[in-house]
Amino acid sequence: MKIIIVGCGKVGMTLAAELNKDGHDITVIDKNPYAVTATTNNVDVLGLVGNGAVYNVQIEAGVAGADLLIACTDSDELNMLCCLIAKKAGDARTIARIRDPEYSSEIRYIRDELNLSMAINPEQAAAGEIAQLLRFPSAIKIDTFTRGRVEIMKFIVPEGSVLNDMRVQEVFSRLGRKVLICALERGEDVLIPSGPTFMRAGDKLSVLAQPGESMEFFRQVGIENNAVKTVLMVGGGKITYYLAKMLEETHIKIKIIEENADRCNFLSDALPKAMIIHGDGSSQELLLEEGIRQVEAFAALTGFDEENIMLSLYAATQSKAKLITKVNRIAFDNVVNALKLGSVIHPKRICADMILQYVRAMQNASGSNVKTLYKLTDNGGEALEFNVGKDFPGAGIPLEKLRLKNNLLVASINRKGKIITPSGKDTIEEGDTAIIVTTNAGLLDLKDILA
Repeated sequence: MKIIIVGCGKVGMTLAAELNKDGHDITVIDKNPYAVTATTNNVDVLGLVGNGAVYNVQIEAGVAGADLLIACTDSDELNMLCCLIAKKAGDARTIARIRDPEYSSEIRYIRDELNLSMAINPEQAAAGEIAQLLRFPSAIKIDTFTRGRVEIMKFIVPEGSVLNDMRVQEVFSRLGRKVLICALERGEDVLIPSGPTFMRAGDKLSVLAQPGESMEFFRQVGIENNAVKTVLMVGGGKITYYLAKMLEETHIKIKIIEENADRCNFLSDALPKAMIIHGDGSSQELLLEEGIRQVEAFAALTGFDEENIMLSLYAATQSKAKLITKVNRIAFDNVVNALKLGSVIHPKRICADMILQYVRAMQNASGSNVKTLYKLTDNGGEALEFNVGKDFPGAGIPLEKLRLKNNLLVASINRKGKIITPSGKDTIEEGDTAIIVTTNAGLLDLKDILA
């Protein structure tokens, strides 16, 4: 497909790289020539210097023949204008990044009036992910499917766990829990494990289960889990605001440390149930004074990656709190993952995943398209939920008789609301949704799972 991306910031560059991997024809637009050059030097895409909200610039970029325009500049208003002009200049679908909390309550109206295919708020999506982690703090990452009826949770196998030296195929017989080990990370290696695969202490496991099963499984393998009651956040930006709003109806006590006095005043008015502290969140004295050793969760959410990393590393030395670290830049994943930062939140990647999911769903008309997509690992592991259309050639055939691609697992089947953890005798039928876990890149249609 021909895709135009307006804005070569972190989101734009991430999108260009991810969509280029899937073989799309990408053109990027930005006013800043250095940003355009940096993107085209790193990714094999075309670049155009100019204002993406100008009709002639979009025409030069080929909007008349484009399938999709994605506007992800730093300005919500400019993004909306870009999409409006694209609709007038061609027949492209449009996606706008809209981040300002003032627009969040009107997002449906904006989407309908501007005929947007999608309106994305990376900070709000990141806040939603953090809220889930506070509910289940033992997990590093939580992804949900089929409207929350199936979860994939990532956690580290602790020392002394019954999982240490256990084969994957022994989990049900020894623990009696209907869970599926669908991905295993050991160092830099990512495996889609088979039955004989051994698990080791220190492995990062991604486990698929229904919520009740996963809670009991975690208890049996020696991982305590209780929703947190207190959280200390450093940084009063958009993610903090959205997160505190989401937690207002819970019993979680919230403290927010913010250095900017005007922002503190805004947060005090907008978040009456939260305690707002005006001060330097990097001050060890202030952190100790505000109870970093007693809180059950600590979130480093400033606008600076280096400060967030240092804050989380310090928090790890002072308490056993659930750690959440916001990181915007994705270039040093290997270094970041080697540090004890708890759950690392990438708002830009969350945004890119949502758009990538939409693009893959656009690419086929067979009905077996991508419904949900999550990146399980930084090294290529994906979990995809597909609608099963009438043209799927493997429908009705037992899984054990299907020739599936290597490094791929049919992890779950939803049949009219009934969740099936499939065995070799089970089948995929028209009308189902199926969750596929794989390290193969670029699955667009359910038939792509077949060898």
